[in-house]
Amino acid sequence: MATMIQAIRMALHVGESRLGVTDIFGEDVGAPLGGVFTGTQGLETAWNTPLDERGIVGTAIGLALAGQKPVAEIQFCDYAFNTIDLLKLAGNTYWSSGGDWNVPMVLMTPVGAGIRGSLYHSHSFDAQATRIPGWKIVMPSTPRDAYGLLLSAIQDPNPVMFLMPKALLRMKGAPGEIPGEPEDERTLNQMIDAPLGDRSAWKPTWPSLEDLFIPIGKARIAREGSRVTVITYGRNVPMALAAAEELAGEGQGIDAEIIDLRSLHPYDWDAITASVRKTNRVLCVNEDTEITNFGEHLIRRIAEELFYELYAPPKLLAGAHIPGIGLADNLERASVPQKESIRAAIAELAAHEP
Repeated sequence: MATMIQAIRMALHVGESRLGVTDIFGEDVGAPLGGVFTGTQGLETAWNTPLDERGIVGTAIGLALAGQKPVAEIQFCDYAFNTIDLLKLAGNTYWSSGGDWNVPMVLMTPVGAGIRGSLYHSHSFDAQATRIPGWKIVMPSTPRDAYGLLLSAIQDPNPVMFLMPKALLRMKGAPGEIPGEPEDERTLNQMIDAPLGDRSAWKPTWPSLEDLFIPIGKARIAREGSRVTVITYGRNVPMALAAAEELAGEGQGIDAEIIDLRSLHPYDWDAITASVRKTNRVLCVNEDTEITNFGEHLIRRIAEELFYELYAPPKLLAGAHIPGIGLADNLERASVPQKESIRAAIAELAAHEP
């Protein structure tokens, strides 16, 4: 019963022990902290860098071009914006070299609101990430998907961005859903979680983990439904599921299908198409600001290719277009989608008849 952050840590252990990962690095990634969210505790190849996001990305590119397989972390995605030019270089190298040079690097970074991180620790990065060609971009919503998507990212020969929804990092999965993990959460905690206090002599005892490669570009139907399609990912998936279950339990015939994209690029257009043709109504939900939002791209393509399947205008529910998110809980909740706003948007779409 791993949490998402434990699943990430176990995937990184598999990566360095048998998938060729040579370096795991970033600010506070090495001992003794093991990452601000503890995602790199006990890993053999983890080391600390200076507070220099451009240096982190540049080092990862250099190591990848030299034949290594690095996993780099930007401590919070809010500080990735000053690396955009380097991210573009990493993304275009394979194309610009005519396929002669691969860049096998993974860039991990926590994203989104939900922990009251205020102005500098609450940004989303998904819309910006999808504007950088050459990158594959994934965001899990469950510990199992975090494990399987990260292993696929490590195995990929070119750059993959692994966006971690920070509000879900302590979310627990079902017992045994990470292949090889002990089913008892206390046993797992004792095996891989560093103790409080002095950690200088501590070593993890890793379970006998098995490979699980979740294909990049394949969505998950998190809930079957027939009335409204909800396309979302990351933190919004469990909120959308909760909203859908509430509406379904009221006996008004509002049955929402929830698509967890898991991969923002490439994304699963076949799954979107099949669902929209079934429900004829679509809602896109994410936390990034509503102007030039990734959901707007999906709505544009849905309108162009599936217009005559629709009974209602496609709807976007996204974060407010504001400079930052406030520290107070009510300000944060008002800035990004919540279960209540997702529920209201589903109900509004469901009311449209053909």
